[in-house]
Amino acid sequence: MYPLKRNRRLRTSPAIRSLVQETIISPNDFLVPLFVVEGKAIKEEIALMPDYYRLSLDNLEKEVKELWNMGLKAVLLFVKVPDALKDNKGVEVLNADGLMQRAIKAVKNACPGMLVMTDVAFDPYSSFGHDGIVAEGRILNDETTELLAEMSVSHAKAGADFVAPSDMMDGRILAIREALEDEGFTDTGIMSYSAKYASAFYGPFRDALDSAPVDIKNVPKDKKTYQMDFSNRFEAIRETEMDIDEGADIVMVKPGLCYLDIVREIRNEVDVPVAVYQVSGEYAMVKAAAEKGWLDHDAVMLEQLTAIKRAGANIIASYFAKDAVRLLD
Repeated sequence: MYPLKRNRRLRTSPAIRSLVQETIISPNDFLVPLFVVEGKAIKEEIALMPDYYRLSLDNLEKEVKELWNMGLKAVLLFVKVPDALKDNKGVEVLNADGLMQRAIKAVKNACPGMLVMTDVAFDPYSSFGHDGIVAEGRILNDETTELLAEMSVSHAKAGADFVAPSDMMDGRILAIREALEDEGFTDTGIMSYSAKYASAFYGPFRDALDSAPVDIKNVPKDKKTYQMDFSNRFEAIRETEMDIDEGADIVMVKPGLCYLDIVREIRNEVDVPVAVYQVSGEYAMVKAAAEKGWLDHDAVMLEQLTAIKRAGANIIASYFAKDAVRLLD
């Protein structure tokens, strides 16, 4: 007696495997994070993120043109703010000629069709390295939310298509949506970092932007009072649903691989696009292990990206985007 159903029949050749493949990665899946610095002719490799770079505005323009020609159509901008401009009030955040505002214009000038999303967060500008204003040992929620709303309007005025608040302050999506509407930016979207966990995987990113919390007496040394506890699951759904109710157009889970259960939970619960951020620590681990010869860089990269999409991601923010598209092409 032989089995009538043999699942291996659908695995016998590359042709049949391709024909029945359930999850397919394409350039349309990717959101490319880019790090911007002041200066000219700067393309400096990030020590903890091999093959990834901080770019001055002239090189940013070159980079987005290359991305566009590769079929990558969306970028997420981050800025490294000089120490002299950091404070606990957010003065530089609202500078119409600030680095972020100029970076938005540079991308749109170089590649008008490129979708520009911007990091809306206080930590790159904070003298304390926190996502909010610090007072008496606490991260202030409502005062920070007001600042983030003004920051979002400033980015929209510079030409941002989407703002991406990554702070996890309560109520900030509603405040941003109302501020954008009041200023006439009804078409400016919000991609909310809805389920952002207080993770140990952010280290290389914070090094890239010099945005880690500083070690000062009576100031929290981590972000656990506002980012989520990685032990929690139902909280992620609650946070995400609240953000959608407040006006988020896209919701995000961050980090990626260790949180694919959360991605699937949210994908099953909501009817808006879901983004996943494959973060710097996840990127760095693959790079380091591949450098040691412990794993196949390209094979592991594609497996991870496919797993993220298979879990339910519509959008993948990844430092591997260019590598993956080259390989797929």
